[in-house]
Amino acid sequence: MNFKAVNVAQSKSATEIVFDSLRQAIIMGEMEDGEPLRQEEIAKAFNTSRIPVREAIARLEQLGLVEARRYKGAVVAAISIEEFDEIFDLRAVVESDAMRRAVPLITKASLADARSYHVSFATATEPEEWTALNRKFHCCLYEAANSPNYLKVINGLFDRLDRYLRAQLSLTDGMERATREHEIILAACEAGDAEHAAALTYDHVQDAKASLLNYLKQKRETS
Repeated sequence: MNFKAVNVAQSKSATEIVFDSLRQAIIMGEMEDGEPLRQEEIAKAFNTSRIPVREAIARLEQLGLVEARRYKGAVVAAISIEEFDEIFDLRAVVESDAMRRAVPLITKASLADARSYHVSFATATEPEEWTALNRKFHCCLYEAANSPNYLKVINGLFDRLDRYLRAQLSLTDGMERATREHEIILAACEAGDAEHAAALTYDHVQDAKASLLNYLKQKRETS
């Protein structure tokens, strides 16, 4: 198992530390689909008992990042083609509505931050940077809506997809297309056109879905 271990023997928030480390490892693709999460091994790596490890794994299961399998215990959850389709459709609906709510309230400071993330995304060279900056770009705009429950759902969906999106951006033309689409979304936000920005966001997510599903189908057919 590949994750960053921390000595939490004296910590009062061992569960949180273990949870954050495992969540990051899964999102970053450092732990493969179907890889088992062995509680004893994890507890030893973090110098803690199994209790915070068990609690952390339970939280990861609630987020859909981990699943319990008979005879294997907890493993990193894989996503089927059908689930990808559903998750992206949900993203498209939620994110476009978040954008519609955000644009009338967005500030010049938020637009400047979004522009900065857009430029950084366009010039980044590492896949790890791409997905992080992509999330920052989108959420920076959505935050203006002051709708924390929307952001919670959106971040949860990003968590489910990030490790796959990283591969898709690396191995297809996803980076170039995403950069172009980010530019026109940002321009609509800067113009204060909420409906156009929402429609562009919806199409942007659906374009990403089509690209990722095509990539995954080809990968699974050849594996």
